[in-house]
This record gives sequence, structure tokens and C-alpha cells, in this order.
Amino acid sequence: MVVGRLRGGGAWLARAWSTSGYERQTAIRVLKSVLAATASWWVAHDLVHAQSPAFAPFSAVLTMNVTIHRSVWQTLRYVAAVVVGVAVQAAIGFAAGPDLFAFVVVGVIALALSQWPALGDQGPQVATAAFFAFSVYSAATTNTGRALQLGQIVLLVLIGCGIGLVVNLCVAPPLRYRSAEDGLHVLAAEMEALLDDMADGLRSGDVSDDRAEQWRTAGERVQNAVAQARSGLNTAESSLPFNPRRLLPAHRGYVTFTRYRQVLGALERAVYQLSSTIRSLGRWRETEDTYTYAPAFEAYADFALRLRDIAHVIAELDSDTLTDQAEEMSGQAAAAQRALQNLLDTADEHRLPLADASRPYGVLVVEASRLMEEFQHTCDVLQDTADA
Repeated sequence: MVVGRLRGGGAWLARAWSTSGYERQTAIRVLKSVLAATASWWVAHDLVHAQSPAFAPFSAVLTMNVTIHRSVWQTLRYVAAVVVGVAVQAAIGFAAGPDLFAFVVVGVIALALSQWPALGDQGPQVATAAFFAFSVYSAATTNTGRALQLGQIVLLVLIGCGIGLVVNLCVAPPLRYRSAEDGLHVLAAEMEALLDDMADGLRSGDVSDDRAEQWRTAGERVQNAVAQARSGLNTAESSLPFNPRRLLPAHRGYVTFTRYRQVLGALERAVYQLSSTIRSLGRWRETEDTYTYAPAFEAYADFALRLRDIAHVIAELDSDTLTDQAEEMSGQAAAAQRALQNLLDTADEHRLPLADASRPYGVLVVEASRLMEEFQHTCDVLQDTADA
């Protein structure tokens, strides 16, 4: 077991060294945190000679957020929370002294202020700072010493946060524009798998309750992937402000994510159309014998396969080869348009009751047209991006 874990750790390090993925980002963040914490400890312990120097490295590590933008905001909120907590302790401590009653009052006020929405995730730090300040306050013997100790807490926090921000800004500042692509990759891969399975079921005529439930489960995974893709896009956008790496020639093309947002919006709408299609297939009558529907379902399966091919390209989207991929998608979109027209012609040829609300034919045809619109829009957006 130990050997297996060592091998797993070695493989993890190998991936961190060879590829710029999650492993490398994690390793860089750990090393930066160690650097910031060490520098903060040295300043607090060796230069300031603080009695409680641990507050500085703790604060430095806290600023190591996923993006510079978030680091700045988290730091501002954290500093504000600490200042509020220390101020509460100072006000109550100097008025009531370091006794149990004063601790209760400090706790009530600090925990109440922790709920302040402006502090966000750093709200609990109000109580942490207040309790730590109470401990320091109680250990001092004079009012002057107590005031100096409370002030030193704030100073240590400022030292740690300042060093942490400098390290995060100057040492491989995180630029997560690839997060936008990664989110689209996952979403498109889930859509590709769902479309492929739907095509298989439609071609074989298997639209049973079990198969429909399988599609609904896959549809839920696709919807979850939409949320993940949007989160990745937001991370990518927030990595740009204050980041000096965006000025480098290699990254100047990523100053905006409008195209990614347009593609994600189109895919998200396509996901909803797929969900509607799955619901319509769930209403299928196994005893249907009035109309000849098999050719239409085969045409629908072919159309789904053409959409699957487009999703496959999006799942492997790479900004470095976008021109070739955009051309490939344009050809696939044309093939999907022909498949859609064949579906419409087949439904008309066999006189399927498209206006009959009790049967799924009409809804399926409408959803097919809407799916084509969203996939075509996605291809057009990527083609415009490649041309630009």
C-alpha cells in the first residue's frame, strides 16, 4: 500500500512537472504559500520581534487565492475583519477589564458583527481576531502594554497580507484563461455522450422507460456541467484584473471572454432543448401503430449524430488551433442542416401528426430546429473569433 501511494505521488509530481494542469497549479500555489509564510515569519519574528509572530504567516497564506482579483478583495475583507475584532476587544477591554463578563460581551458583539455581509467569507475572522486579542490583552500588565499588543496584531496582519499579495502578484501570478476552455470541454463532452446515446436509441427504436430514464440522468449531468463551465468562465474573467501577465504578448489575446460567454450561452440553451426532447421521448407510446414513425426516428438519429460531431470538436477546442477547428465545425454544421432538412422531409413524407399534442412528433421536430439554431450560432461565434 505504501509503495502504491509513493507511485501515485510520483505520478502526481510528474504531471505537475510536464503539464500545465491542475497538478502544476496546485504545486505552484503551495510553493508560493510557503515562500510568503516564510518571509512573513522572518519579518515578524526577526525584524519586528513580535510576541505572537504566527499571525503574519497565517495572514500571508490566507491571501493566496486562485486569482489576483480575488486575493485583493479577500485581503481587504480579512484586514477589515481583524481591525473590527481588535477594535471590539479594545473598546470592551479598556472599559470593563479582562474578566469573564468582558469576554462574554466581546464574544456576543464579535459574533454578531461576523454576520456583516460586507465581510463575506472573512466574517468569522472578526470573532477569531477578537478572541486572540482578548488573550493578548489579558496577558499584558499595563494599559500601555495592552494597547501596543493590540496594535501589533493589526501590524502583523498588514505585514502578512502585504507580503502575500506581493508574492502572489510577482511569482507566477495565476492567469486562469484556460478555465474557460476547460469548462466548455467538459460540457461539450457530456453533450457528445448524451447525443451519441440518443442517436443509438432512436436508430434502434429503443425509447423505453428505462432508456428514457438513462437519458434523463445523463441530462442532469449535462446541466451540472453547465454550472461548472460558468464557474470556470467566471474564474477566468476574474484572473485578469491586476494581473501583470495579461500584458505579455502570449496572453494579450485573452483580455476579454465575450466569445466564450456567447458559446456557453448557446450550449446552455441547447442543453435545455435536449432536456425538452428527452421529456417528449418519455411520453412515447409503445403501442403506437397508427403512423409509420421508424424512418423519422432514423432521420432524427442521423441528425443527433451530426450534432454529436460538432460537440466533439468543442470538447477538444484549443485556442491555438481554433482556425482549423472552426472550419471543421462549419462543415459539420452544414451537414447537420442537411440532416435536419431530411428529418423534416421524412416527417412530411410519412404524414406524421406534428400538430397532435398527444404525440411527440411535433415537439421533437421543433426541438430539433431549435437545437440546430444554437449549434449553428456556436459555430458562427467560433468562426468569427477565428477570423478576428
